[in-house]
Amino acid sequence: MTPQVQALAEYIAGAAKQALPSEVTEKTKHHVLDTLAAMVSGTKLLPGKRAIAYAKGRGGKREATVVGTKIVTNVETAALANGMLAHSDETDDSHAASQTHPGCGIVSAALAMAEREHRGGKAFLRAVALGYDVGTRFTMSLNAYEFREEGHSTHSFGPTFGAAAAAGSIARVDARQARHLITYAGQQASGVGSWVGDLEHVEKAFDFGGMPARNGVTAASFLKAGFTATDDIFAGPRNFAMAYGAPDRPMNIDELTRELGSTFEVMRTNIKRWSVGSPIQAPLDSLLDLIREHDLKADDIEHVVVRVAPAAATTTDNRLMPDICMQHMCAVMIVDGIVTFESAHDEPRMHDPKVLEVRRRIDLVKDEELQKVFPSRQGIVELTLKDGRRLRHHTKAVRGTDENPMARAEVDEKCYHLLAPVLGKRKARKLCDAVWTLERVKDMRELRPLLG
Repeated sequence: MTPQVQALAEYIAGAAKQALPSEVTEKTKHHVLDTLAAMVSGTKLLPGKRAIAYAKGRGGKREATVVGTKIVTNVETAALANGMLAHSDETDDSHAASQTHPGCGIVSAALAMAEREHRGGKAFLRAVALGYDVGTRFTMSLNAYEFREEGHSTHSFGPTFGAAAAAGSIARVDARQARHLITYAGQQASGVGSWVGDLEHVEKAFDFGGMPARNGVTAASFLKAGFTATDDIFAGPRNFAMAYGAPDRPMNIDELTRELGSTFEVMRTNIKRWSVGSPIQAPLDSLLDLIREHDLKADDIEHVVVRVAPAAATTTDNRLMPDICMQHMCAVMIVDGIVTFESAHDEPRMHDPKVLEVRRRIDLVKDEELQKVFPSRQGIVELTLKDGRRLRHHTKAVRGTDENPMARAEVDEKCYHLLAPVLGKRKARKLCDAVWTLERVKDMRELRPLLG
């Protein structure tokens, strides 16, 4: 038995009884609310609509809610649909070191399983925090950046293990079952980076959120049904580490238990201030500061240079979707003085003459110096004004990252404005308040009237 897997299995089995530090509980609530808001806002976007249509046709035992709808379906379908809803666009959270979006898969799995098992808010929060700890460590153990460059989808691998751990904690697996849980997660872990070619974000929503959430609850459900498995997927011939490690990139299995129980990865997970791709966050922060500090309007600006790391520039350069197009989103910020969820998803506005005129003044530069500080997603904006002045702003710590975290009030404001257009102001306010007091919830099914 690999000692690291034994320790990890025991940690998963004991997590439901282990109280979280108060600051970890608070941060977990931030990410739960942020993910629920992403789910609800996702109901109006194409990936979410496709997920809802799929869930509506599945039927099955009424175990869990598809958020933002009246659908109550089997646990696997609910987890899949909610995972896709949560990553219908770029609103959800991200963890830089593991190259994952943890919340969309993990929160979705924990919520579906908590409804099925009638678990309360405390158990749910502990399961979510556990999922972040396990899922992020898995892709970090595989050397996330190199793993991704080889073509694997870190966003599918890590969250599958995180969702399984969260669902397993809700299902009250013991240590031996937890080892089998890891095995079934490992057997389902898959994904290649070809999702970058998905122009409608539908496959991406499945790869990042829907598939990991479904895989996680499936693994936990197998254990509840009495399934057994290999005790250690990392031991013996043809094991997981051999399959997914490489001679020049061996799996660091010690990473799976590194500071487990003392370093909580939810504390290092980012919440997005803006509903756009991660590489665009820093430039928008810089632009907003410059616009407000100098009271700038679009007509004041002659030329704009946006500097980001080469990888970030490649990902966002003149993309066809508004919320992942650097030049378009910077132009919208300059024209409007702000970026909202609505403006980030307004595709017709990509043809707006006023926005296009500003966009022609924007140059995106691949800055090798900013690549050196990666995974810190820094950005520099340089403005040349029509009066001859030159302004520069370097965002080193994006608002919402662990270096510059958003306060509860900021998270609440972001999420309320995502929830209210779909749920209505009254229900949106009640849902936000319910998450902030989640420890009082005796059964997560109590939230169904607010989530539906």
